[in-house]
Amino acid sequence: MRPNIVSEAGLHTRFGQWWDNIPFLTSAVVIICSIIYLVCLLVGYDSFVEICFSPSAIISQFQVYRIYASIIFHGSLLHVLFNMMALVPLGSELERIMGSVRLFYMIVLLATSNAIFHVLIASLVAYNPFYSYHHLMNECAIGFSGILFSMIVIETSLSGAQTRSVFGLFNVPAKWYAWILLVVFQLLMTNVSLLGHLCGILSGFAYTYGLFNFLIPGSSFYSAIESSSLLSSCVRRPKFILCTGGNPQAHIPTHSSSNTSPSGLISGNIWRNLSSWMPQRGMSTQATQESSRFPGRGRTLSSSQSQTTPDSTLEARLLDNSNLDHSLDVAAITTQHQVLDERRSSVDSAAAVARGNTRHQDSLASEEDIQKLVSMGFERTQVEVALAAADGDLNIAVEILSQQG
Repeated sequence: MRPNIVSEAGLHTRFGQWWDNIPFLTSAVVIICSIIYLVCLLVGYDSFVEICFSPSAIISQFQVYRIYASIIFHGSLLHVLFNMMALVPLGSELERIMGSVRLFYMIVLLATSNAIFHVLIASLVAYNPFYSYHHLMNECAIGFSGILFSMIVIETSLSGAQTRSVFGLFNVPAKWYAWILLVVFQLLMTNVSLLGHLCGILSGFAYTYGLFNFLIPGSSFYSAIESSSLLSSCVRRPKFILCTGGNPQAHIPTHSSSNTSPSGLISGNIWRNLSSWMPQRGMSTQATQESSRFPGRGRTLSSSQSQTTPDSTLEARLLDNSNLDHSLDVAAITTQHQVLDERRSSVDSAAAVARGNTRHQDSLASEEDIQKLVSMGFERTQVEVALAAADGDLNIAVEILSQQG
């Protein structure tokens, strides 16, 4: 029996293929968080008091570095493992859509907004006149999960899915997915930061509603960073995705640059959007104007009033294409008519010349000669032209008519 020469790929090969499909920034975050955890494990550092996110330390001592340092530290193996396994699909999808530099900027923006929400809510709970609860001010939170909850909200809104599966056990409405995950994690794991996850959800909704529009730069900002000599070695890597030409099949979640003033946005659109508790998928009119900013036909997530659905956008494109095709058909028909008119003019001119020559040669070609040739089976018009060309000579006219026949 011939042995089977087709064998399954080994674990090392499969892992290599899986790792090669992870974009640059996502894989970099996974490596950084894993290395930091291993270093802390080897040196025995497990207090995290100096680097954790603590609202009281940030307010009283203005230790802003905690906002960004706390997200790359993790407290246990399961903590870093679960966060990184959740980051790989979420981060990979968003990075292929947005580009590596743009995703990095979004992570920094979300980390900052998470911290602001965290400090505001903790301060409100601690110093309200009705019931003071100071535990949140002294909370020490670490981990990437706050950013992950923001990514979940953005990716869920972008996907347009009606339902989402919770750990493959049951499906829930997509607009409640992040909230249900918040409750599930809080019930299953008691040592998690409820406020940190909640602030991540709030930041995700704020991003999708377009509240960060004034903080998001244009494409020239990202292009300048990508063309910088400091990132030249990173940009040349095959896993690095450019903001202006990464995946041509991608769609970008971003803000829309509507002309609505901030006051109008706050007074009108926000309350209308909050009533749905879920951002709607749409495409702003600027998306087609700034398509060069995006790898593909970018979809925007925003609260702009000038939104159309993808179907209406497709219909508009089809109408544009049909109008273009109609214009081309009209131009082609017009050209054909012009050619036919020119041909008709040429024929009429030739006929007029022939008739003029015939009249001029009436003295040479008598009616009797014409009737003779017509009786021979030739057409009268051809006979008149032939007699005119032969200067009234019947023999030559017969030869001419014979050659034409």
